[in-house]
Amino acid sequence: MHTNPAAPLLQVQGLQIAYGGIQAVKGIDFELYAGELVCLIGANGAGKTTTLNAIAGVLPTTGGDILYAGERINPVPAHKRLRRGIALVPEGRGIFTRLTVEENLRMGAYTRRDRDGIEADLEKVYAMLPRVKERLPQVAGTLSGGEQQMVAIGRALLSRPRLLLLDEPSMGLAPLVVEKIFEVVQSVAKEGVTILLVEQNANLALEFAQRGYVMESGKVTLTGSGSELLANPKVRAAYLGEAA
Repeated sequence: MHTNPAAPLLQVQGLQIAYGGIQAVKGIDFELYAGELVCLIGANGAGKTTTLNAIAGVLPTTGGDILYAGERINPVPAHKRLRRGIALVPEGRGIFTRLTVEENLRMGAYTRRDRDGIEADLEKVYAMLPRVKERLPQVAGTLSGGEQQMVAIGRALLSRPRLLLLDEPSMGLAPLVVEKIFEVVQSVAKEGVTILLVEQNANLALEFAQRGYVMESGKVTLTGSGSELLANPKVRAAYLGEAA
């Protein structure tokens, strides 16, 4: 099958998601092209995490389509999406607190059988995350929040993702640690991984992202390049704490 290189890697069309009778996502459209870093910003409860979980296959959709590499993946279960290259770093990190750091990282490669490739990817992750390398034998639950976040990103990278879904990577972390996390996100993007980032810190997200989508109560209300959205008075008033 010939795929158009200009076709989006991810296309979300008319996506609807409902929770216990409440429509959390109300027919949104957006797309990501290979190699892009795109962010979803918006207030709490706007539907951002819900959208990410639906793309990862963790939540069922109630309407619309999710197309990945040109194929509709709505019926594909989460573990098969992971095998196809969609990895989620969930909000709150979701690491295995009782396993060591190294065991956590290796869990990321559980769908793979290429032992040499896994070892090579581990070395890459160690080079990108030296703090994580220093902590390999440590039980992951004893790490600081920032270190746990790095382990969660490292674990996702071990699945060799084409599309990395990052949910609130800066949540609850000190500003200096957040800076470090975003440097890591940038290094991952430079490796050619496509990234969809959900981030409460709109200022930071838009500074790093090529494009952004603003979500408000289940709908996409604005879209533009990172710099356009940063300069938009509405965005500045709503998310960057400035007077309109």
